[in-house]
Amino acid sequence: TIFYIVPDFLACYPASSHYLKNTPTQLAFFERNIVDSHYYTRTRASTMSTTEAQDPVKSETNKVESVIRSRKERPTGSTHFGDADWDEEQVDEIGDATWGEVAKACCVHDAKEWGKIFVGACGALFFLYFFLFALELLGNSAKVLGGCRAGGLLSDETNPVAGLVIGELATALIQSSSTTTSIIVSLVGADAVSVNSGIYLVMGANIGTSVTNTIVSMGQMADGAQLERAFAGATVHDIFNLLSVAILFPLEVISHYLYHLTNAMLPDSVGDGEKWEGPIKKIVSPFAGRVLKANKDVIKDIATGKVDSCDAYYPALCLDGIEDYKHCASKCDKDAGEEVGVDCGRVGLITCDKTTGCPAFFQNGANLHDDSISGGVCLVLSLFLLIVCLMGLVNVLQRGLAGMSTRIIYKATNVNGLIGIVIGAAITILVQSSSITTSVLTPFVGLGVIQLEQMLPLTLGANIGTTITGLLAAMVSDNVDALQVALCHLFFNLSGIVIWYPIPIMRRVPLRGARALGRATRRSRLVPPIYIIVVFFVIPLLLLGLSSLFMQKTVGFTVLGSFLVIGVVLGIARFIWWWKKQEGLQKCLACLDRRTDMNNTMKTLPEDMQFLKSKVSLLAEHTGLPEDEEAGDAQKGSDGTADDVAAENEEVAGGDKNE
Repeated sequence: TIFYIVPDFLACYPASSHYLKNTPTQLAFFERNIVDSHYYTRTRASTMSTTEAQDPVKSETNKVESVIRSRKERPTGSTHFGDADWDEEQVDEIGDATWGEVAKACCVHDAKEWGKIFVGACGALFFLYFFLFALELLGNSAKVLGGCRAGGLLSDETNPVAGLVIGELATALIQSSSTTTSIIVSLVGADAVSVNSGIYLVMGANIGTSVTNTIVSMGQMADGAQLERAFAGATVHDIFNLLSVAILFPLEVISHYLYHLTNAMLPDSVGDGEKWEGPIKKIVSPFAGRVLKANKDVIKDIATGKVDSCDAYYPALCLDGIEDYKHCASKCDKDAGEEVGVDCGRVGLITCDKTTGCPAFFQNGANLHDDSISGGVCLVLSLFLLIVCLMGLVNVLQRGLAGMSTRIIYKATNVNGLIGIVIGAAITILVQSSSITTSVLTPFVGLGVIQLEQMLPLTLGANIGTTITGLLAAMVSDNVDALQVALCHLFFNLSGIVIWYPIPIMRRVPLRGARALGRATRRSRLVPPIYIIVVFFVIPLLLLGLSSLFMQKTVGFTVLGSFLVIGVVLGIARFIWWWKKQEGLQKCLACLDRRTDMNNTMKTLPEDMQFLKSKVSLLAEHTGLPEDEEAGDAQKGSDGTADDVAAENEEVAGGDKNE
């Protein structure tokens, strides 16, 4: 760096040490030149290696012999996974491969490569299992923490807007649309909620189910490109559900088309069915149940009005102090006159399992506060494990796909949209959770293995697959009205697919919205958490507050609610005008860019200051500035007192006059 800075400076400023001593202004100007030269030098150093500086001819030879890491250096112009310009390739730029090439890349390997593939597959399955375990534990923890509140929300007969919001909030609280829809179907089957209210509740549950994979996308924050793709892949589910509700909710309020459509399809009676559990649940749930198992009966009992609050289930009681299912969680037969504490035990939000027994966080004699603390600890533990497994899974997949052409990957994953919907539905039926399906697929989108155009039909299939849980619950309930709500859930998702997917111009709406949200993460990493808080909690709570004013059925609250609604509508209109016509979008982007630049500057500031100090020291040594005076200047500069600096300058000036 000295060879670049010092000669240019001396050619322009042939100064002596005496000149530098007596002209602080020139010294400051000199320091500014050093800072400017630092950026030039650092840029040049980043593009020139030591070998290139010493022997340009040799460096060119090594460059040809080195491993190619860019599509610009390949004769075919194809991009391989792990290239430096991997993120620059667009979907329409990916070439087409043959199925023979896909089969060769998949199946033609030597013994060493097959060994690496086997080890990688075992690692991927290991991290995938514990990823699913963390999701199951996250759901159980959310049910323990939010089960009482969710049950209380679902227990009230509400207006359509409140029903929509309550369904969304309840699903976001317990992290499972399957559980919410099953409870809603049970409520309708028990005549605790009407069919019309149940329809609005399942619409809200459809929105709340996408919060889990949006949280999972935040696990790839370490890499900006991966976060952009992962967040776009997660939010395409959100946007599709929100758009479907925006169209079908007012249509249902006005015409009740879902109610009439499903009512015409109902049989006279429903046979008593059996509960079915998917194979993935059978593999993951027992292990998660040994850590924490949520008691879903508490949510149902509060929602149906059997009990007023969770306090009725506390303190937890096990007969003879023995912690197992028989002594703690077996139910009393009230018809036979059995009593709690004498013939059977009592459990709260944390229960025991017939097969695995009581979980590690179950405590005999626990109260509601104790169970809430256990749920909070497991929630933190599950989030930590989720991030660790996500990082491990991504790392294993990156190593396994390194060097593979994007043509091969795109050919293998670019399936027809209808087939993608069928695959998404089949996976969701197997795992019995659309949240698990979309959460597992989100890291693949972040890596670029699955394109956003393929993620959309997979999530649509997951929306269809999750309705099977409600249909199975309706079969168990032996009630025609419960079956009608489950069918409404199915046809709501089918109607949304018919509106937003088959026509290309309509399909581009959720895709463009998801890409815009993904690009926003490049400007600020705060976009995902702010998005989750605003979309899934702040806006629903505001709507719930407004709708509650109209539910009071008094003139005063109705008038107040009307004025507030008018104010909100005008505020939204004003915001849209500012956003579109007054460059609101550009102002927001500029603000995010300033914050990004400031953060980047603060990160490099220590390095820049050290570089500046070293250059000043070298140049002071070159110009003959005494070392003790340099140290004195540094000491006084660190003291930060202007009087001391001025006194020093006067001493230096007086000494020069004496000389």
